[in-house]
Amino acid sequence: MATTSKHHTHPVRTLVVFGVVIVALYTIMGFSGVFTPKLGLDLRGGTTVTLTASNVSGSGSVDPASLELARTIIGQRVDAMGVGETEVTTSGDRQIMVSVPNVQAEKLVDMVGTTAQLNFRKVFDVAVSGQSAGAETPDDEEVSPEPTASPSATNKRPLPQLPTPVPSPRPTAPAEPAKTLDELLTYAPDERDTSEFQSYSCDQTSPTPDVADQPLITCDEEGVYKYLLGPALISGEQVAKAFPSVPQSSVSWVVALEFNEQGAKDFETVTQHLSTQTEPQNQFAITLDSKVKSAPRVENPIAGGRAEISGSFTQASAQDLATVLSYGALPLSFSVDSVDNVSAKLGGEQLRGGLIAGAIGLALVVLYSLIYYRGLAVVVVASLAIAGAITWVLLVLLGQGMGYALNLPGIAGAIVAIGVTADSFIIFFERIRDEVREGRSLKTAIETGWIRCRKTILVADSVSLLSAIVLFFLAIGAVKGFAFTLGLTSMIDIAIVCWFTKPMMTLLGRTKFFGGGHRFSGFEAEHLGVTNPPLHNGKNRPVGVGGVA
Repeated sequence: MATTSKHHTHPVRTLVVFGVVIVALYTIMGFSGVFTPKLGLDLRGGTTVTLTASNVSGSGSVDPASLELARTIIGQRVDAMGVGETEVTTSGDRQIMVSVPNVQAEKLVDMVGTTAQLNFRKVFDVAVSGQSAGAETPDDEEVSPEPTASPSATNKRPLPQLPTPVPSPRPTAPAEPAKTLDELLTYAPDERDTSEFQSYSCDQTSPTPDVADQPLITCDEEGVYKYLLGPALISGEQVAKAFPSVPQSSVSWVVALEFNEQGAKDFETVTQHLSTQTEPQNQFAITLDSKVKSAPRVENPIAGGRAEISGSFTQASAQDLATVLSYGALPLSFSVDSVDNVSAKLGGEQLRGGLIAGAIGLALVVLYSLIYYRGLAVVVVASLAIAGAITWVLLVLLGQGMGYALNLPGIAGAIVAIGVTADSFIIFFERIRDEVREGRSLKTAIETGWIRCRKTILVADSVSLLSAIVLFFLAIGAVKGFAFTLGLTSMIDIAIVCWFTKPMMTLLGRTKFFGGGHRFSGFEAEHLGVTNPPLHNGKNRPVGVGGVA
């Protein structure tokens, strides 16, 4: 007589709970209003920019450490744009390649191509381009002390701090010692500077040379306002952190600043000086790549190294300014060598090819299960359908929550997962057959077979998951998409086998068609390799094959 399993199972309850989880995931997706995954550069199209590096001085070889640091900073800039599946890699001894999906070429070039030093300069004069000096201030931005709360209190996800060494300035007279901050604050434009500023036009004249200890005549990014600026008072390397936030009891966006120790001292000295000046000389301009990014007013001295820039900010403009302040300075100078666009049409063809390959692989698995396992193919098909549904909703939610974008290698990872899931079915089904051959009833064989094969299935999926994790952290570029999808589908396979396939098999084993060994059920005696035909008791309940239930 066969032994009876001592483990009490509740397959219906397990299936109901699992179904509730799936419904909850789809409900969340419904509330998000997005029903398709984000697609990567190779599927949806995007932009690739190739940058060639040179030293700020324009001569000499490029230091590999500086090139790697520049790649890291550019990566931080691109990540701050909020898009997934970005790729920033070095090529050769002086090139950096930036690939970003779903972003216009102009915006990407503006983000990664701004390579000059970030500086804070005093505003001496401002005017509308083409008009006389002394025009109305271009905006109502104002810098003020930050509230006593820490930055994380107003923004739960501040941008990460990235120490970025800034290249040395290019003084006109290298033999002269560097000027102190107090000396720079006493600078006043001479008649030549004023005359040049009067005749300057944003649409006809290039900015004057951007030298740290020299004045700068330039314009804002839109080319509407021109500025006469003094020497650089504070450099970008002194900004420790910058992030957009909405202060408590306010509905307007601001940009919060936090300086390092030396920067805090210098900023207090600068704001002490500017607060005593009249407009526009109570403003300081934040310049990057010889362009004015912002020019806030200073009303009072600011101590402690924390401040807020307020004004007519939107969330996007506040984020852009915070990104510049956090990641503005690069240790090298770059020129844009090429800008390549991947068309959506080409991506659509690749996506269609990947889906066709996946459909063929899925069809072959189903065909094999129909031929070899017969009626049990319903378990295979149902499990694969549930796995596909869960994979889809998780890809959509991950795309919205963390910016994950599905690329062509990611689709390959999903196709490989079909084979991994099929392996789990085969291990389970063959273990049941072995249990029946040992004399157990079908009902008992399902339970004991699951106990004995469960460890094997978990080990196999764990190996795939571990391989995916190692590949994800060691690989670069699009290969990460393959690793991520393979790891995700491996975890989904574990959930499917434990909480869907196993309870479904328990329920099917209690039916007359499967438990009674009906022909084409996959549990008939000849197919299982036993001599005893399936038996039923007088209550028409399946007794099982090869023993007594």
